[in-house]
Amino acid sequence: MKSILISLVILFGLNLAALSQPSNLKPQSSSLLCQSQLNAQIDEIINRPEFQRFRWGISVKSLSQGEKIYSRDAEYYFIPASTVKLMTTAAALVKLTPNYRISTSIYGDSKGNLYLVGRGDPSLTAIQLEDLAQQLKNKGINRVNELITDEGYFPGFAVHPNWEWEDIQAGYGAPVNSLILHQNSIDLILSPQRVNQPLKVTWVRPQQAQGWQIENNTITVAENEREFVEIGRDLTRSIVYVSGQLRVGSEPEPVYAAVVEPTENFIREFRRILEAKGIRVLKTSIVSNSPSNLPELARVESPPISELIQTVNLESNNVFAEALLRTLGVQEPSLDAVETGLTAIKKILKKLGVEPESYILVDGSGLSRQNLASPEALTQTLIGMANSPLFNVYQNSLPLAGETGTLKRRFRDTTAAGIVYAKTGTLTGVSGLAGYIYPPHYQPLVFSILVNHSNLSTSELRKAIDEIVILLSQLKAC
Repeated sequence: MKSILISLVILFGLNLAALSQPSNLKPQSSSLLCQSQLNAQIDEIINRPEFQRFRWGISVKSLSQGEKIYSRDAEYYFIPASTVKLMTTAAALVKLTPNYRISTSIYGDSKGNLYLVGRGDPSLTAIQLEDLAQQLKNKGINRVNELITDEGYFPGFAVHPNWEWEDIQAGYGAPVNSLILHQNSIDLILSPQRVNQPLKVTWVRPQQAQGWQIENNTITVAENEREFVEIGRDLTRSIVYVSGQLRVGSEPEPVYAAVVEPTENFIREFRRILEAKGIRVLKTSIVSNSPSNLPELARVESPPISELIQTVNLESNNVFAEALLRTLGVQEPSLDAVETGLTAIKKILKKLGVEPESYILVDGSGLSRQNLASPEALTQTLIGMANSPLFNVYQNSLPLAGETGTLKRRFRDTTAAGIVYAKTGTLTGVSGLAGYIYPPHYQPLVFSILVNHSNLSTSELRKAIDEIVILLSQLKAC
């Protein structure tokens, strides 16, 4: 059978789901703007000839009263991209509470078998597996007849059926299952060498290289050449393809591909760690459920939800977002944790004042192009959380303009720096930004800006969006 290759283009090592390029805006003057001038100023931006075939959706409201300040097709559906994470993290924070932690447990039976039960902790790394192994060692366990892995906590698909083929091969589109290790990602670093030499390929975790073959079709180029790298994963064999070029002397570039069989990857790594601790494992197996009422021998826990949502929003992390969606889903009996999780989001957001008809979600991260949301849905979510006792935790999970997360390199040296907390959203042809803004001479605002059907680069779209946000930062009462 002819092998199938999916290529993933990652320019300068940037994550396609959460780019953080500088906005390239010039420093702004301190001139202020009356609300009566705002409509004309925003319209001048979005009505430019280069934007005439695009769809713009904008909702700007006062934070305290929800009064409309500016609106452009705010009630219509748009592809929201990663601004969906505002809704997912709001629901997770409300339903699960800030101190909720996701546990991973090991149970034992009288036959010398261990049952490893995962509950979808997206933060698990080899450090936590070392902790589990040490706990077992401390209990005097030196031999395991069978290490049985229970992968049945999240019912339904680990790979989202509505995600595009290119995305599910990438680290940002990795499968989300009950046992997630290192975000189910294959991590490589590509380093330039001398001109005309191939890039050096380094495994971030050398033990992960077992069973994989790398086909390296890269080259180091001169300083004036363009840079790009591609990573692909064969769908039928354990082969990772890398191609592209980096300039001589430039910084190494990290690239990521999705793990093929995440549960097998997890149990293989844990077995290696156990045996390094002197705990011999005779065999392993995978089941969908394990016996109840067995004694718990070891346990690790994730950071609290208040910290997990920071990873979701600051880094625009899809794996964490999808794990939280499924965690919401398993709070009720379910055959599909995604569907039940989406139902839970709908119920929670309705209580926060978000109109149920104002959005249609199919995932928790925004990676699917089948998600639909109006700008109104996003501002209603933001206002609902502002009226919640959880507001400070929620707002502090968002990137701060010019300082943190995906906004760290945007809005620097502008009047918006340090006063905008907002979530980015990026897909090809789609760009968005939604959050809170605190103009020093005006009342606090919520805003959402979505652009669809664009053929311009992400940086060009972001520059226009940032111009609008800077106008909001310059509002004054008059």
